[in-house]
Amino acid sequence: MKVIVCGAGQVGSQIARHLSDEGNAVTVVDNNAELVRQVTDALDVAGVVGFASHPDVLARAGARDADMLIAATSMDEVNMVACQVAHSVFEVPTKIARIRADSYLAPEWSDLFQRDHMPIDVIISPEAEVAKVTMRRLGSTAAFDIEPFLGGAVDFIGLKLDDDCPVINTPLRQLSELFSTLRAIVVAVRRDGKVRVTHGDDQLFPGDEVYLIAAHEDLNRTIDIFGLENLSAERIIVVGAGNVGLRVARQIESTPGLRCKMIERDRARAEFAADHLERTIVLNGDALNAEILAEAGIAEADAIVALTNDDRTNLLSCALAAQAGCPISIALSNDPTFERIAVPLGINALINPRATTVSTILRHVRRGRVRAVYSIGRGEGEVIEAQVMATSPIAGKRVRDIHFPPGSIIGAIQSDGKLAMPHGDTVIRVGDIMVMFAVRAAVHHVEQMFRVSPEFF
Repeated sequence: MKVIVCGAGQVGSQIARHLSDEGNAVTVVDNNAELVRQVTDALDVAGVVGFASHPDVLARAGARDADMLIAATSMDEVNMVACQVAHSVFEVPTKIARIRADSYLAPEWSDLFQRDHMPIDVIISPEAEVAKVTMRRLGSTAAFDIEPFLGGAVDFIGLKLDDDCPVINTPLRQLSELFSTLRAIVVAVRRDGKVRVTHGDDQLFPGDEVYLIAAHEDLNRTIDIFGLENLSAERIIVVGAGNVGLRVARQIESTPGLRCKMIERDRARAEFAADHLERTIVLNGDALNAEILAEAGIAEADAIVALTNDDRTNLLSCALAAQAGCPISIALSNDPTFERIAVPLGINALINPRATTVSTILRHVRRGRVRAVYSIGRGEGEVIEAQVMATSPIAGKRVRDIHFPPGSIIGAIQSDGKLAMPHGDTVIRVGDIMVMFAVRAAVHHVEQMFRVSPEFF
């Protein structure tokens, strides 16, 4: 597949990395020559310097025979025009655009992106995606990562193990025997900064970050078994009244039983937020000021969510909140290097908006019968939900007879609408929907397991 990625920033470069690793022909376009040079030096991709919305630039990028254009620059208007040019001039079949401004996404303007106006096939809103992730974190506070699959029937969760974890030093195979009715599988572990797929003889140790696929109904029991607790988050303080903060505050307001206070440093923005929120108390002040945190009631709050556009403000306000006795702190961070200091600062979870955007874009890029994709960390691995077709090489085989690519593992199967955790004798049938985890090097091979042969058509 030939793909043009517009934007060589963190989102664009990460998308280019994923696609090039899977053997696609990728060309990255950006008006910043240095960013283009960095991407082409680091990845097996071509680069074109220029504005992605200009027809001559897209022509040099090979738009005449491109299969897909992904517009992920920092400018909404550039992304929109790039998709328009790709459609009207070059007839590119699939066009994906990252759009941030709420004004473009309002329901009353939904006709704007129809095919006869501005033909964009998929619109990705980073703010909307981050708001969804934030609300999921607040609903499952024991997990540092959580994403639903199979229509919510299962959850992919990340848990940080401490010294009090009751299943430390227990082989995973034995763990399955002890909790035979538990519908949960440990699929991967991050240890010493590296993510790898687990096996039956593996043991878990304090400090491990484990990734599980668990039936949603068994989620709380799974968390309990690992010695953790889902704390209730009803009184929530939101730091930052930007687009993400406002979205989260609105969702909190619309959720029965939840209450919200907001801290915003800019007075005009604080007044704007107060006018557009119904039940939220908005305080004008700096969240790094202990007096403002005290005025917001940080000692009595269940959770603080820091969603400003400044990573350091987010991390430090969460650290101050933790010191003041707030049990749950969630920070927005664009810089993955801050992951190392989050736990020492008392921060429960970091949300990386760029990683969230990448996962959403990948969901629409995968070929075959891939239905959903979720990328972890810095793209170290992916959770893939895909449907088995009649032409798939795994159809009709037992799990024990399938040669899964090294670095991949099956976590759940939905067959005829019923959820099952896989065993060696489980037969993979046509129409089954599988959830798998794969490290980055194995993703392309997993995708091939669900490919649709030309004979199918």
